[in-house]
Amino acid sequence: MLMTKELLPGTLDMMILKALSLGPTHGYGVLLRIEETSKGLLALEQGSLYPALGRLESKGLIDPEWGTSAKNRRAKFYSLSPAGHRRLAGEASRWTQMVEAVSNVMDAQPNEA
Repeated sequence: MLMTKELLPGTLDMMILKALSLGPTHGYGVLLRIEETSKGLLALEQGSLYPALGRLESKGLIDPEWGTSAKNRRAKFYSLSPAGHRRLAGEASRWTQMVEAVSNVMDAQPNEA
């Protein structure tokens, strides 16, 4: 299982944006959504998640709204803003290119160098 500190810089923000593109949720819901969609390969730390949510909110990439959680507690719910949708599209494209580039390097055979 990978921990938050093992992620490449910028990856956490991209995954938060992706998680919120699936629908609005509160902070802990974002954490659970990322862990579930990673099929248990990622374990996020709340100490990394909440500062990232604040950063994305201050950049206008996510929109907050206070509401009540399923456990009847006051919680801040987040949704992706229009700017967040645009950022996610760009990040997803760059991520796909990065994965392909690294895979190409890692799959190289001695006669290809």
